[in-house]
Amino acid sequence: MRTYRLTFLLLTLLCLTGRAQTGGPTLDQYFSPATADAATPDNDGFIRRWMLLEPIDKPNRSNTVFTDSYLREAFYTEYFKEQFTLLPKDGQKVKVGKQKLTWHAMDSKLFNVKLFRLATGLNKQMYGVLFWAVTVIDSPQEQTVRLAVGSNSASMWWLNGEEAVLLSGDRRMVKDDCTSARLTLKQGRNVLRGAVINGPGMSDFCVRFIDEKGNAVTNLSIQ
Repeated sequence: MRTYRLTFLLLTLLCLTGRAQTGGPTLDQYFSPATADAATPDNDGFIRRWMLLEPIDKPNRSNTVFTDSYLREAFYTEYFKEQFTLLPKDGQKVKVGKQKLTWHAMDSKLFNVKLFRLATGLNKQMYGVLFWAVTVIDSPQEQTVRLAVGSNSASMWWLNGEEAVLLSGDRRMVKDDCTSARLTLKQGRNVLRGAVINGPGMSDFCVRFIDEKGNAVTNLSIQ
């Protein structure tokens, strides 16, 4: 009986902390470390190379709270220094409250970036979380594009420091779920930054640029 109670308490603690269980899928099933060579979007234009921050503790029992006003407050809160200007390096650490979190340079093996699997693979909190993602994109010329995003659950995305698109509400990740207004990719370097928030869900996202005809933009170099 004592063993049963101890097991129950341990399982309850695991659920409450939202940390990963061992024995499941491994990180290398979903990600590989980014290399020094530049990457390109995949054949469908999806961006797979990202600098990903370990999850910030952001408790939410339900995703029904993800209204536009809630999300704007959550996403524009400063969690770490230079949050909207930092170009992080692999292994760089930031302090968020009592958390000390690390940036990871990753290439996703799928078109959708499995943040939930990043958390479980690193044995980090996986529920009640806020993820930050940054990527640097080089364009060979100035281009008029739209940003097409899907995320689980809510998210916000910025291109070169300007808000591009907000995905609100409790949602599943659907390809091209929301599309921005027309944006300009500058010739040379562009910085795409995103924040994804989730309560009890399995966080992930997919992002690509599309042209005026809805075709994928693939002539990009990703650092």
